[in-house]
Amino acid sequence: MHRPVRTTATLHALALSALLVALPATAAKRHGKAAARGQRTAEHASKASSSHSTAHGRALAPSRATPDLKSNSFYVLDESTQSVVLARQADVPMPIASITKLMTALVVVEAHQPMDEIVTVIPDDRGDTAKTSTSRLEFGTSLSRSDLLHLALMASENRAAHALGRTYPGGIKACVAAMNAKAKALGMTSAHFVEPTGLDNENVASPEDLAKLVSAASAHEIIQEYSTDPSYSVPVKRRGTTEFRNTDALVRNPTWNIIVQKTGYIAEAGRCLVMRAVVEGRSVIIVLLDSAGKYTRVADAQRVRQWLERQLEPGRSVTHRGD
Repeated sequence: MHRPVRTTATLHALALSALLVALPATAAKRHGKAAARGQRTAEHASKASSSHSTAHGRALAPSRATPDLKSNSFYVLDESTQSVVLARQADVPMPIASITKLMTALVVVEAHQPMDEIVTVIPDDRGDTAKTSTSRLEFGTSLSRSDLLHLALMASENRAAHALGRTYPGGIKACVAAMNAKAKALGMTSAHFVEPTGLDNENVASPEDLAKLVSAASAHEIIQEYSTDPSYSVPVKRRGTTEFRNTDALVRNPTWNIIVQKTGYIAEAGRCLVMRAVVEGRSVIIVLLDSAGKYTRVADAQRVRQWLERQLEPGRSVTHRGD
């Protein structure tokens, strides 16, 4: 379902010059307690990628001409060599907003509940009433568990995610316990979850943690498919058939080959984006946290991709890796 990506050799000179600037070493202003730890930045990259090589060609290595990313924290992993090629505040835990839903989806899928079971959205699924959040899933709407999973991943529907947690074996508490147990099993050492939607800012993880989550979620085809679907329609009470669109505009860009993605936003977390994508024939995990502007996370993803393309050998064909 993913279209092969073809490397574009027609990048404008102005775009190139804007990207090739030094990697900032300062911590995000919004996360004061992270500042003391934020000095450990791109040193992760130099340790991880010093001498790797693969059948695909040379390993990516950090470059002094790194992209000028606007996200306050980021982590980019070349999976073919397990080389960290870009990083800032990679080990600092921070609020992750709706990236949480990727873990919710993972434990729900691995619980092997019937995906065709009908679940009704109820007022309890409103989630965190202290925050201003909107939903087009009217209370009383009945959908399959599969549909709720689809909407939670693709459209970041909070009521869908909460309904998945509420109907998890043992209820919300059991679902959250499973999320934390899965995080521990994956080696997400600084991750902690308190609810399944991401509306609570106590759901935290580091960029390194989230790369592990993205990798684990990628093992499930249903998460791949649902998280990258551009749009999906379901019957909603009082609204009739309603179309929901993916919160990540990049899935509608035919030049991207995205395997798994998830966006997130609450005020405390800023704009967030995680993805696994194929760039120049290589599987790459990109984690972007705490972007201030509405479109910054998308622009940063484009900057990362363009920078990666310049680091790789020219003329390499791009293949689709849809595992």
